[in-house]
Amino acid sequence: MSDETNGAPERFAIGISFGNTSSSIARINPEGKAEVIANEEGDRQIPSVLSYIDGEEYHGTQAKAQLIRNAKNTVAYFRDYLGKDFKSIDATPCHNSAHPQPHESTVAFSIVDGSDETANTVTVSEVATRHLRRLKQSASDYLGKDVNAAVITVPTDFADAQREALIASANAAGLEVLQIIHEPVAAALAYDARPEATVTDKLVVVADLGGTRSDAAVLACRGGMYTILATAHDYELGGSTLDKIIIDHFAKEFIKKHKTDPRENARGLAKLKLEGEAARKTLSLGTNASLSIESLADGIDFSSTVNRTRYELLSGKVFAQFTGLIEQVVKKADLDVLDIDEVIFSGGTSHTPKIAQLARNIFSEKTQILAPSTFTSAINPSELAPRGAAIQASLIQEFDKEDIEQSIHPVVTAVPHLKNAIGVEFTSGDAVEFKPLLNAETACPARRVAQYNAPKEGGDVLIRVCEGVREIKVTKPEPKPKEEKLAEDEDSDFDSDDEEEEIREIAWKTEKPIAELAVKGVKAGSMVELMIHVNADLGLQITAREVGSQNAVRGSVQAA
Repeated sequence: MSDETNGAPERFAIGISFGNTSSSIARINPEGKAEVIANEEGDRQIPSVLSYIDGEEYHGTQAKAQLIRNAKNTVAYFRDYLGKDFKSIDATPCHNSAHPQPHESTVAFSIVDGSDETANTVTVSEVATRHLRRLKQSASDYLGKDVNAAVITVPTDFADAQREALIASANAAGLEVLQIIHEPVAAALAYDARPEATVTDKLVVVADLGGTRSDAAVLACRGGMYTILATAHDYELGGSTLDKIIIDHFAKEFIKKHKTDPRENARGLAKLKLEGEAARKTLSLGTNASLSIESLADGIDFSSTVNRTRYELLSGKVFAQFTGLIEQVVKKADLDVLDIDEVIFSGGTSHTPKIAQLARNIFSEKTQILAPSTFTSAINPSELAPRGAAIQASLIQEFDKEDIEQSIHPVVTAVPHLKNAIGVEFTSGDAVEFKPLLNAETACPARRVAQYNAPKEGGDVLIRVCEGVREIKVTKPEPKPKEEKLAEDEDSDFDSDDEEEEIREIAWKTEKPIAELAVKGVKAGSMVELMIHVNADLGLQITAREVGSQNAVRGSVQAA
């Protein structure tokens, strides 16, 4: 634990979601719940933007407003440039702000950040330091304590060099980085840490739909441990893609009335971008959005409205891209949509109701779609990552730095996983049923305990422990008799060639048992408890006993 007697200051940690578009800070409140902190302007989603006027630094919403009048000295969308060289970056998002440029082996911006009107070259690492320093200050002001440590979330494709650059920037800002965690893991942790949540084995898709990019990941959640099975990324799909649809819609309306395109003027385009984003966010909550801009082009004021139905019709192809990314990551994990237990929507663009509703049509009825439009008690998607980071920070802030480093070392975290499920095979007449106890992709070592009903008459109980392989069983409906089909066609007012949909369900296939154990002399109506422990070397210890009795049998299976 941290020790003030040795001269080390008391560690006070928060969770930080450092996004390319916006960032958030969170802490665990006195009631033990994760809470996102507002900055001095009352914003909980703080734009990752810095702007400079006469040597004064503006941050967040105030800086974002300067994209209209002071774009050259306003730095935005810089997170993904950390730890990269200039040749490997996509500068497209920065076309309306300070442009990135090469500087030695990194990326930099040329901005007038002092009072002498001289342009200075500021590296992306320094920009990140300034941004994190402002987040740290906002958290300290809100909490009345000096925040000096943090758990920070990053995308799953953040390279080692980017992580190192982020840690260096945070340290320069006065923050000790306790741990860097992946955004989808933070989102899943935010849901699993709720008081009403129960920790179960499940497969989860996390769709992180951001402002300039979208990411998806499949997680195997096993006994409170998270393993990433597959990831997918689209660096050109995000809220800005939907903003462009709204911008183009209003621009065409302006052209129709005034015969001039406001997008051809840099300031007019910047105004449209800010108002278009606001309109999109409004349409996520309501059915109509209005837009009003002074002097949009040629000194002409412009105001108009758009309703959600029109917006959704215009955005249909983009919505399909979001759902396509989700389907892509499930396929990449060698899974079927029937395997997925939960779909978590994270990121600001996840507020769009239509995206979650379309995802509802992809998955089975048993799959929970955790988004505001489909789940009444859904957590704000914009707050999932910082909440998860804050929860992790509260768990590890009392540990010594060496203990934290050891616990997240690859030797500890890169553990073996079960290739197939392990469970119990039941035989009833000619029917054989397999019930998994440890699912595939469970990190080892692991232990699971389950209780099963013994035969009503009691006696000796044979337990067969097997490996199970999941497969998708497809049942096609039997064709209707010709006479019945003709009668239906005559009764129908519509011509239809639609056939009944095939039925798809998960089935289990087992091979030779791993072990067979017999609990002798079980009393009538009793229950038998089975415990399976899988070692780190994938060897098994198995115990079966009659509940409420000393009647038990044990066995072990060596790793193959």
